[in-house]
Amino acid sequence: MMNIVWRWLTFDEFDTPILFQYLQLRQQVFIVEQACAYADIDDLDLVATHLLAYCDDRLVACLRLVPPGLKYAEPSLGRVITRADFRGTGLGYQLISRGLKGAVEQYPGLNNKIGAQAHLQDFYAKSGFATVSAPYLEDDISHVDMLWQYSPIVAI
Repeated sequence: MMNIVWRWLTFDEFDTPILFQYLQLRQQVFIVEQACAYADIDDLDLVATHLLAYCDDRLVACLRLVPPGLKYAEPSLGRVITRADFRGTGLGYQLISRGLKGAVEQYPGLNNKIGAQAHLQDFYAKSGFATVSAPYLEDDISHVDMLWQYSPIVAI
């Protein structure tokens, strides 16, 4: 059983070593693994809250939650990552669940909209997201918009 420690941070709450680990993991997955040169670090990082998951003091998963009105009208989970050696363990589903819980706490009653890589539609659908757009290219990777609808009777 993995002992995961979860932390929500605003950008101002990052210390240098944690910020380094966070940006290094994002770079490893989004730039190196996916062989995609794009500006991963952007102005949304400054206003987002960031969820980090640690196992044995190693950053193993993370995402950011962008406030409503900046990327979409709704709040938006993004930059969702699970380290390669932790994929297939269920940690990704835990990450999304905790991300949605945090979104509901920070933005009560609002839906959540994401721009998901198209090949991950089934993964996000298992967490309650529905595809709401045709595929489109973003940074030469096929994406779709997906929506998670808030329901006060659905426990997260």
